[in-house]
Amino acid sequence: MYDAGTASKSELETHVLQRVNGEARLRFRQAAGCTRLADLYQAGSAKIRFPKVYDAPPTAVLINTAGGLTGGDRMVLSIGADAKTHAIVTSQTAERAYRSAAGSAEVTVGFTLEPGAFLEWLPQETILFQASRLKRRISAALTGDARLLMLESAVLGRKAMGEQVTSVLFRDSWRILRDGRLVFADDLRFDGDPARFLKGKATGHGSLAIATMVDCALDAEDRLARARSLLDDLTGTRTQAAASAWNGILAARFVAEDGQALRATLTRFLTGYRSAELPRVWHC
Repeated sequence: MYDAGTASKSELETHVLQRVNGEARLRFRQAAGCTRLADLYQAGSAKIRFPKVYDAPPTAVLINTAGGLTGGDRMVLSIGADAKTHAIVTSQTAERAYRSAAGSAEVTVGFTLEPGAFLEWLPQETILFQASRLKRRISAALTGDARLLMLESAVLGRKAMGEQVTSVLFRDSWRILRDGRLVFADDLRFDGDPARFLKGKATGHGSLAIATMVDCALDAEDRLARARSLLDDLTGTRTQAAASAWNGILAARFVAEDGQALRATLTRFLTGYRSAELPRVWHC
């Protein structure tokens, strides 16, 4: 068996590796005043589990049983929330993008929220290993006053393990529509040596971990003071962050020296911003 994260390029090129092809769909509905699972489909390496939670919304935990992604792998996730539901979707652990011998791994995530729905997308970080290639597309269709709170974070290698990433390709595209109108678009592209494109003060200042949180809510501007107050408390940490809000969108950006610093910051910020603890898998 070959590990795409440790095998040499020649080994990867001379052996035909099985490709990941995962797909998962789930939808939440309201019944008797509670949010419940309405539909569930899972295939390939994409699995979903529902741990017992108390005093918290239903929580779905995504699992990639392949253990990571490399060139040619595909993962498709579709998540729906019916009217007046509140649910959380997270991941069991960090996703890993490993060295690619050919092609890119592709991840597609789609959200559909009906009026009054509140969905929290809180996956753990994605670790980008040396020579990895990952393309991700995230789209959301919100109706009426639906609210979508999204977080995505990426870490360039594991600093504690002495790993150094000198070549990587990462493309991340977000599109959020409300009532058919585009309200948020964001595109991120890393291609080459991170030491080159992250060295500037406006592009990370040498940081190896980044995150974006977007709160798409009609009253997003009213939440800005709270978000900035929480960010002010980051003084003295190894993370820098800022937040802004406009037209029903609150966006916060984070850059940190390494994944450990970023996770500590996100845990602290999100717990305060949401006035609730993060899913238990974040602490495992």
